[in-house]
Amino acid sequence: ILMSASLTLSFFFLDAIPAYMKLGLVGGIVLALVCSIFTTRKTGSLTNRFYASCVHLNLASSKYYNYMEHYGSAKDIRIYDMAEKLLAFNAEQEQTINRQEMHLNMKRAGLKTADILLNHLLRFGVYLILIYAALPGTVTVGSIARYVSCIMLLLDAAAGFLSALQMLLNNNEYLKRYFSYLDIPNPMYQGSLTVEKRDDNEYYVEFRDVSFRYPNTQVYALRHVNLKFKIGEKLAIVGRNGSGKTTFIKLMCRLYDPTEGEILLNGVNIKKYDYDEYMSIFSIVFQDFGLFAFSLGQNVAASPEYDREKAMECLVQAGFGERLSAMPEGTESYLYKDFAGSGIEISGGEGQKIAIARALYKDAPFLILDEPT
Repeated sequence: ILMSASLTLSFFFLDAIPAYMKLGLVGGIVLALVCSIFTTRKTGSLTNRFYASCVHLNLASSKYYNYMEHYGSAKDIRIYDMAEKLLAFNAEQEQTINRQEMHLNMKRAGLKTADILLNHLLRFGVYLILIYAALPGTVTVGSIARYVSCIMLLLDAAAGFLSALQMLLNNNEYLKRYFSYLDIPNPMYQGSLTVEKRDDNEYYVEFRDVSFRYPNTQVYALRHVNLKFKIGEKLAIVGRNGSGKTTFIKLMCRLYDPTEGEILLNGVNIKKYDYDEYMSIFSIVFQDFGLFAFSLGQNVAASPEYDREKAMECLVQAGFGERLSAMPEGTESYLYKDFAGSGIEISGGEGQKIAIARALYKDAPFLILDEPT
């Protein structure tokens, strides 16, 4: 590049080339660089808008793919004759994305064509200037090829640098999306009190005039709840579907904060406790518990490393012992076939037993079962 720059500079000191031609060449080089910058910037902008416009389409397609590929969906798809409708919907989504991408690529091609044409015109202009200088014999034919190669090499290097810089700026738009998500403030008050570790498990929880409604709704899921209980008691909360039983649990373990009222642990508002420490005193099995395509033992321990004997004991306590004894690899057996071809498929009831074993393995003071039947 340095040699090309040196030889290009010597080109402008050739007496056989008029000053207006030299100025014209400088103008052409500047125009080519400006065109390259504009093309890269415009292409990046078009691409950003394309991806932004396809977000909802990609989400929908991803959800449908996950649904169609999931082992548990096969029964419903076949029994209710959903295959053709799902495929038709997915095909429509893909066609919409493809049409938009084709439109984007046509615009990209148009911009790139203009950039390429300008570069070829500049190269043609350099040839004409050098041929003009060669006619009196002041420039040799070999020098013409060398000057053209050096000038175009220097132009390509400068254009490549500016293009890379512009791409870096364009990529910042993608990073802004991630950082804007990571920078979303947590509205929940973060306390600092340590949760008292009691050997006697004397923990009292009190709901004091607690009401709650979910965001963007005026309908209360819970209204004026007053309740006090302690560890060691067996408490059953009974109600119709949608009456707020799961919401009650989420409030107690502070997945949400009450809209009104307060929840106390041993007489202290739970907001004042360190969040992670407060969460550590709960073992919960939700209705929509999640199991992962890891080994059975890792699912029970919710960790890559686990105590095998303890995991087996918890599985037996949860009623999974008979199935466990039939597994050749025991707790090392993988669930599902995502990561292992030998992975096992489990029923809904068996999955619930594994989730209960996970709650037992944590051995927290509070054991909460949401819809345990």
